[in-house]
Order: sequence, then structure tokens, then C-alpha cells
Amino acid sequence: MSKSDFLETSLLGLLFNGTSIANLADNASASPLADLYVSLHTDDPGEVGDQSTHEADYDGYERVAVPRSEVGWTVTGNQVENTQAIIFPEAQGGSNTITHFAIGTAAGGAGSILYSGALTASLAVSAGIEPRFQAGDLTVTEE
Repeated sequence: MSKSDFLETSLLGLLFNGTSIANLADNASASPLADLYVSLHTDDPGEVGDQSTHEADYDGYERVAVPRSEVGWTVTGNQVENTQAIIFPEAQGGSNTITHFAIGTAAGGAGSILYSGALTASLAVSAGIEPRFQAGDLTVTEE
């Protein structure tokens, strides 16, 4: 069984842009998230992991907040992509080999992962390296 195209697009709009689904779901909780948080991982955090599972830990690393709106994300059909570049802090020391990313709900700690995926190529991070995703580099497809 699969979702309809309507539902795929609507779910992405609700999650990434805060757009209500008429008569079904809205973004009107007492304090809806204003941002989603992109994290970097040294291995697959898996479907039961959280944002801290295999998370990068180079010196200076922090998750990056991306507005939960059209400013941060572009939803087209059953896909969403980052609207602007997502730039992580430059490594001040330590090193990681980044193989995965996740989009989740928290600036730190064990935030819930909404989506995660493998990078097309691993990224070696060490002092002086500033990991980044250019606009359109992160694409999530709802199927």
C-alpha cells in the first residue's frame, strides 16, 4: 500500500514548512517547532536511533538550525530540499569521517530523527574543515 501524491506532498509541507493539511492536521500546538536541526553522523543512526546516535564530535561541531518554512525548505511534489546552504561550524580540532546526515527536532541531545540518509561520498573532517551542504544538496523523497 502506498500514500497518495496528495498525502506525500502534504506531509512534507506540514513537517518542513508548517503548512496545515486542511481538515486533517495543523501546526497549531502551543509551541510548534520554528526550526529543524541538521546533524552529521559517522555511521547510520538507523531507524531506532536519535540525533546523538553516531553523531559527529569534532571540536566545534554543532547541529545547524534550519527554519521550518519556505525560507529553509522547498517542497515540490513528493520531495523537499534545503533552500539555502547549511553550513556547520569549522572544525577546531579532532577528526571525523562523516557518512550520514539527519534532520531532527532538537538543537542538542537525543532529538528525534525525522529523516536520515547516507552522503553520496564520505567527508573527512579535521581542523580547518567547514562541512556544508549547498542549496539543494539535501533532498528527502517521500514515497
